[in-house]
Amino acid sequence: MAAPVQLTAIDAGSNAIRLAIARATSPQHIQILESERAPVRLGHNAFTRRLLDEKTISRAARAFRHFRDRMDHYHVTSYRAVATAAAREVRNYRRLMERIQRKTGIELEVISSEEEARLVCSAVHWALGDRVQPRLIFDLGGGSLELNFYERGALRHRIALPLGTIRLMETYSIDGAIDEDTARRLRHHVLSLLRSAMPSPPNLSRAIGVACGGNAEALVRLAPGPLVGRTPTINVRLLQDQTWRLMSLDVPGRVRAFRVRKDRAEVMGIAAIIIISVAKWLGLRSMLVPGVGVREGLLLDLVAEQYYGGASSAEEKGRAEELLAGARWFARRLDYNSQHAEQVSRLALSLFDQLRPIHEMGPDARLALELGAVLHDVGHFVHNKSHHRHGEYLIRNGQVPGLRGWRRDMVAALVRYHNCKSEPQLEHASYAALDGARRRQVRLLTSLLRIAEKLESEHAQQISAVDIQIAGRRAIFQIRAAEGVRLDLAGLARKADLFEKEFHLRAEFRRVQRKQKVA
Repeated sequence: MAAPVQLTAIDAGSNAIRLAIARATSPQHIQILESERAPVRLGHNAFTRRLLDEKTISRAARAFRHFRDRMDHYHVTSYRAVATAAAREVRNYRRLMERIQRKTGIELEVISSEEEARLVCSAVHWALGDRVQPRLIFDLGGGSLELNFYERGALRHRIALPLGTIRLMETYSIDGAIDEDTARRLRHHVLSLLRSAMPSPPNLSRAIGVACGGNAEALVRLAPGPLVGRTPTINVRLLQDQTWRLMSLDVPGRVRAFRVRKDRAEVMGIAAIIIISVAKWLGLRSMLVPGVGVREGLLLDLVAEQYYGGASSAEEKGRAEELLAGARWFARRLDYNSQHAEQVSRLALSLFDQLRPIHEMGPDARLALELGAVLHDVGHFVHNKSHHRHGEYLIRNGQVPGLRGWRRDMVAALVRYHNCKSEPQLEHASYAALDGARRRQVRLLTSLLRIAEKLESEHAQQISAVDIQIAGRRAIFQIRAAEGVRLDLAGLARKADLFEKEFHLRAEFRRVQRKQKVA
């Protein structure tokens, strides 16, 4: 069985290298099995001398060897390891990559600032969900500061600035307490770069800002604001008050006073100055700190690859859109219920995507399922009785635009078998016309279409989502329905006979209670 899957994300940042090993049983169920942090500062000398020294490279290779052992222990099947600002700026980054590849077999990828920002923002939106729409997401690292401005949930502007904590620490030769003159020069430097990048900043005094990075996670404990849901916030005014005390302490004093690691204590005073400067520049009074970053963004990408497959080419997407447009045009001519068909399609595709590690079918099969869902009820135009057989005939002989060959036969077979009135057998022309591999796909897709159609049997679009969790030999369908809607769980179980036979899993259907959460 291909699910569940073990995944690994490695973020080689400027201040530390971080590992996360996770287990996914569906796109919605991601469990962190192990999380580690190796205090290897790739940013040392990276921003002042543009070189990684031999000692740093050796320490990084040792950290990756340990990570490789942990990955092997958990039988990891897919991973992604990335390096950010420090590796982007040094001249000898290939030496680091080649050493790690030779010692561990892990391929380290140096990503752009745009890709780094995308991963962080993806993780933030996943962590906050639909309940919060931030206007700003910024990520403060050892080498850079990334600011992402949003309007109505859409990214409008992105700024990447060389304002990392290690970069400033080594540029200004800060190794302990920060005097007022140094603090003033730091603030001036930060504000100069901010004003140069965006001379007319938006006023976000009533907006939601999000701060990411290890420094934000450390500083939120010094200046906590009220929780937003379960997400902690930084109170900017309180942080400003605490910053005077923070700057007056040397590194050992910060370690004792704030119970942080030495490498964090070295840079948290600089981080506080940067964060306060950004907050004042934009008028922010508080900032959410969801505690996610590049690692979580990598895990989300890995899960998407496992459950949704790779992205199709522009040509393939265009071809799929043409076929779907033709199918909808054909269905409209036959007076189909478009809302019902689109809901069945949405549910069927969700089941397909979540079960992809098991069935391992690709975009062609997914498109066939979508076409079958859109067209599954067109036989009602001829007669309600035996509409599944009438539908098969119409698909095979009605000239659906662009639908021909094996795809036409597969869609016709799905329409024939969608309602359990008929089972796949070689006496049926559409099924018999397919080869053995595609007949197998028809049976798998039919099993999903039957469940989706049963979920929408009332034609009321009252099911918002279905989350599938694989537990041993069971597939647990957790159904989110509108309050007051009656679910025919026994009927769903009957519709799942073909699913159980083809997927070799026992299907269980449960309703998610209003206050119950799916992990």
